[in-house]
Amino acid sequence: MTEQPCPFCEIVAGRAPATYVHEWSDVIAIVPLNPVADGHTLIIPKRHVPNFASDPEVSADAMLHAAQLMRWTDRPMNLITSRGRVATQSVFHLHLHLVPRAENDGLALPWYSGRHAARAVLGTPDQT
Repeated sequence: MTEQPCPFCEIVAGRAPATYVHEWSDVIAIVPLNPVADGHTLIIPKRHVPNFASDPEVSADAMLHAAQLMRWTDRPMNLITSRGRVATQSVFHLHLHLVPRAENDGLALPWYSGRHAARAVLGTPDQT
């Protein structure tokens, strides 16, 4: 079986289209194909590393650029990355998701499946 090319490496090389939000010498910020919220952005190192543990310096640079991009807003935001298929990683090239949030936006984080579970974890009463 032939391994498929990395979709993020294809974007970095200019062989696949993407909507760029910002570009640095070592990292790009793009709009994902299926954003979960307005403003959802992917932070992707230009150098291929499979996940955040593969190369701590590349991971730190990606985090630095994510923070630089977001320091101009006080909008609530999740910064999410994954390592491994079981942890919901689907593209095996390090990337950070910046996901803007709003109260009652209905987005569930990967580690719980809705508001009831979140309340149980946080120890807050269920008011529905």
